[in-house]
Amino acid sequence: MLPTRVLLARSVWKGPHIVPLPIVRYAQGEKVVPIRTQQRSATILPNFVGLKFQVHNGKVYHDVTITEDMVGHKLGEFSTTRKRFSYKMSKNK
Repeated sequence: MLPTRVLLARSVWKGPHIVPLPIVRYAQGEKVVPIRTQQRSATILPNFVGLKFQVHNGKVYHDVTITEDMVGHKLGEFSTTRKRFSYKMSKNK
């Protein structure tokens, strides 16, 4: 697993922060129901690859499909909690 900024703040002897999530493998062709979670601090494990999660950002749930590049990161990194800033046009210009 690749270390992330969040993992580097955690001491090595404690190990990674793993949250038990209900992982259900579906047969080929079955409809995959996303796993709904508020555990933004859960570390993405290699057996999560291909699964769909709905990660809570404080207001709504965002769909996140796990890929190979996400292994070792946290679920919360892929669901932003802040609104993007945009400048407003003024009428007096």
